[in-house]
Amino acid sequence: MTLPRRRLITAIDTADFLRATALVKETAPYSGLMKLGLELFLARGPEAVAIFNDVPLFLDLKLHDIPNTVAGAVRSLAPLGVKMLTVHAAGGAAMIAAAREAAEVSGAGRPKILAVTVLTSLDASALASVGVAGGATQQVLRLGRLALAAGADGLVCAAHEIAVLRDAFGETPILVVPGIRPEGAEVGDQARVMTPRAAIDAGADYIVVGRPITRAADPGDAARRIAESIL
Repeated sequence: MTLPRRRLITAIDTADFLRATALVKETAPYSGLMKLGLELFLARGPEAVAIFNDVPLFLDLKLHDIPNTVAGAVRSLAPLGVKMLTVHAAGGAAMIAAAREAAEVSGAGRPKILAVTVLTSLDASALASVGVAGGATQQVLRLGRLALAAGADGLVCAAHEIAVLRDAFGETPILVVPGIRPEGAEVGDQARVMTPRAAIDAGADYIVVGRPITRAADPGDAARRIAESIL
């Protein structure tokens, strides 16, 4: 499966169907993929995919359950024709392998399975509070190694972990990087951020940008400027 050349993924993180429809129309021309996440999917279910029409879709549900349940979820989602689908790497090797096996029922057009390593909202202190010692980088590397060995096509990581993942695993894994903030943008609830150009230069395949685009006065123009900055 060939993925789009444009490297910006615009995150449509809203439960408002009409708002989502407008955002897709405005930003799709500048986006390689559009991200549909939990808010809209839980509000409208699989029918939410309809607003994306022929736009390549990154379905970011971060599946995390026992292997049998995740495999069933992937089989249920496969007919939607999404290009990429996320699972949580912390679900373990058996869960990731089950997701990959379930995706194979779609053949050559199967969704790429991406394993989420450490959320970009978490820093070393937050990780320590849930029993993860050693900081984000070591945890991302640990989970990345497990996920790729289990069959994941790529990883979701913060920009600051790109270099260590490329050093460890080379150019083959798809690296999708959220927590991207243009120069001067508000960080919000993100703990590990980087600018679009810096993330691409570090080795990201795709960057995910949400609020700096969707909350801009002109979302289409905001997406265009970010897309042009990473050409």
